[in-house]
Formats: sequence, C-alpha cells, structure tokens
Amino acid sequence: MTPETKIEKRNKIVKGLERAYEKMLIFKKQHNSDLVIIQNNKIVKIKL
Repeated sequence: MTPETKIEKRNKIVKGLERAYEKMLIFKKQHNSDLVIIQNNKIVKIKL
C-alpha cells in the first residue's frame, strides 16, 4: 500500500467519523437528550 492510498483511506475514515458525530448531535437535539462525554476523567452530561 502506497503512502498516498493510506492518506486517502485515513481521510475517508476521518470524514465518516465527522459525519457520524454531526448526525449524533442532530439526533440528540431532536430527542431532547443529553450528550454524555468524559472530561477530566469525569462523566459530564451536556444539555443540547
């Protein structure tokens, strides 16, 4: 596998993850649910 194809695959994966994150935020807003993250080794709920 050439370095170019590795970079292309990496870019596609990152783009897919960004899209999934955006869809998750939209879903959370529509269902009025909290976003749960880990911040400073603590679980934090964020209202959207």
